Amino acid sequence: MGEFIDRTKGTANEAVGKAKVSVGQRTDNTDLTIDGVKQQAKGKAQKIAGAAKGAMGDKF
Repeated sequence: MGEFIDRTKGTANEAVGKAKVSVGQRTDNTDLTIDGVKQQAKGKAQKIAGAAKGAMGDKF
């Protein structure tokens, strides 16, 4: 179950991060762009954690 939750949260964070990057670049807002990049990285890490949980049988 944790695998699905981590992957779902990761996908959501990546999508929101991409939106922030896009808006930040269009409005020339460096802080928003950086925040978006960080959120995308968080999402990727969550998806990797979910994949690891799936490979390990959700035991950690």
